[in-house]
Amino acid sequence: MALFRETADVSVRPAIAGDESAVTDVQVAAWRATGVLGEGVIDALDVPAMRERWSSAINSPPGPDFAVFVALDGPDVVGFAAVSPGQVLSLEVLPEAQRAGHGSRLLTAAVDRLRADGSETVTTWSLVDDTARAAFLAASGLGEDGRSRTLATGVREIVEHRWSAAI
Repeated sequence: MALFRETADVSVRPAIAGDESAVTDVQVAAWRATGVLGEGVIDALDVPAMRERWSSAINSPPGPDFAVFVALDGPDVVGFAAVSPGQVLSLEVLPEAQRAGHGSRLLTAAVDRLRADGSETVTTWSLVDDTARAAFLAASGLGEDGRSRTLATGVREIVEHRWSAAI
């Protein structure tokens, strides 16, 4: 017998105190699943420090145009997005929760926030070899804009391309 819900039990809301552990867990799991960073980079992550940075971002954002949103499946945090003026800093969804609309809902919430804060464009960064993210961004109306950057991880350098769109 199939279980049907009268209303969807998925949503996006602003992150609240206590979400930092789930946000960190989502980020690490999503990064590990892409395989793009490599196990050496993932294993070198300082997870407690990441959790503390997310706690600060959620509880004491550096300015009024900074925000963190979480995607929920029932009561469980399954994804998150962080925004700063004109930019989606991060958008990750648990591997087992991908392709269920959570990323699209998070991106919509992020763009709505950017618009409300007066942005006319949205930018974000994607690892060069993350083909799934590139496909998601392209399907969402963003395109590579020719900018790239190299991040030093302490283990190896990581190259990202910038994606953008008018909003």
